[in-house]
Amino acid sequence: MDANRRQSGIQQLLAAEQEAQQIVNAARAAKSARLRQAKEEAEREIAEYRSQMEAEFQRKVAESSGDSGANVKRLEQETAAKIEQLNQQAASISPEVIQMLLRHVTTVKN
Repeated sequence: MDANRRQSGIQQLLAAEQEAQQIVNAARAAKSARLRQAKEEAEREIAEYRSQMEAEFQRKVAESSGDSGANVKRLEQETAAKIEQLNQQAASISPEVIQMLLRHVTTVKN
């Protein structure tokens, strides 16, 4: 009878080992499936983000290139205003500069 009980105990251990192996295999398969799903979701999110960034970039490029004519016109106006301001400043100090130059040219030092 001891041999039967030993044999029965060994059979139970083998059955428990097989069951444990099945549980481990199922857990590995579930983990692998979760990792695959997470990778696919991450790739979808990356693609969506990339398309959003590309659309925003294209919008900004369109805005800046569309306004280039306006920017050129604005820069031309600013340049013309600055040139006029410099001409006025030069005209206002021109007599003083002429007097200073004449004074230095006509004064002889011994």
